[in-house]
Amino acid sequence: MNQQPASVPSSVEPGAGPSLSVGYGTDRGLRRELNEDSYIASDPVFAVADGMGGHEAGEIASGMCVRALAAIPQLATGERSVTASVLHEYLVRADSSIREATGARAGTTLAGAVIVEQMGMPYWLVMNIGDSRTYRLSQGKFEQISVDHSEVQELVDAGEITAEQATVHPRRHVVTRALGTGDETEADYWLLPVEEGDRILICSDGLTGELTDEHIFRILSTVGHPQDAVDELIQASLRSGGRDNVTVIVVDARNVLDDAGAATTAPRPDTAEDEVTLPRSQPAQQTAQSPAAAPPTAPPSAQSAPGSGPASESGDPGDGSH
Repeated sequence: MNQQPASVPSSVEPGAGPSLSVGYGTDRGLRRELNEDSYIASDPVFAVADGMGGHEAGEIASGMCVRALAAIPQLATGERSVTASVLHEYLVRADSSIREATGARAGTTLAGAVIVEQMGMPYWLVMNIGDSRTYRLSQGKFEQISVDHSEVQELVDAGEITAEQATVHPRRHVVTRALGTGDETEADYWLLPVEEGDRILICSDGLTGELTDEHIFRILSTVGHPQDAVDELIQASLRSGGRDNVTVIVVDARNVLDDAGAATTAPRPDTAEDEVTLPRSQPAQQTAQSPAAAPPTAPPSAQSAPGSGPASESGDPGDGSH
């Protein structure tokens, strides 16, 4: 497995607030020549970007997205004060940079969770663009927090197909939002109170395309250390076919205390062919109006996979693959 070496401590305790244990890894899979996934795992930001575009353009897009997130000032200070508006600002920069660098011929999905503190209480600020996902295992309950931006999700929401049918639908890899390409680039956000023992999973669709939610839950609920859980999830996806790049981050929260010093339990507001995710076709390519300068180089904890950028599945600039 081409897993990234650890570049941040597995246990992170920046002063007050919950202590975090983190595991992360990536693999190009068994079918892909290169890896277009990138990720960042540095308190308070944990995110996975899954590039698409072919001819190494997907790797460029996901890498730019991760470097934009790595430029958020709170990563340097360890403060847990990021807001959705701050995330939006840096994602707009990423979108502009990708469009400028690739001529809007490449894009990336993004899923992640940022730990934030408001009025002394810790929260997960979850973000999503595209079909990479964020899950939470909390108090014995396992649920998908993010909602896919994809054509099949729209069909499920409309009641035209079931969630089970969506997993084998011929259009299941067409995303309706992405950074760097198309017209829809807005992220969705959720703010969820952190509960004692929370386990957050962030992953590219290389994991969810191979494993059912039941299989993922079984591993997350039985494997103790986050890094061991990451390793087992990646190995399970490879045993199930490994048709796409797969990237996984697992974050555990412990010592979650409120202002009174008590633990908080706040309520929560197969086919044989390769798997390829495509942006939904647009009548015309959108170009950046005010492209931002390329963000600075990311710290070691914000990484693209070694030798990233898969062989192109399509030569059409409007149809990226990852």
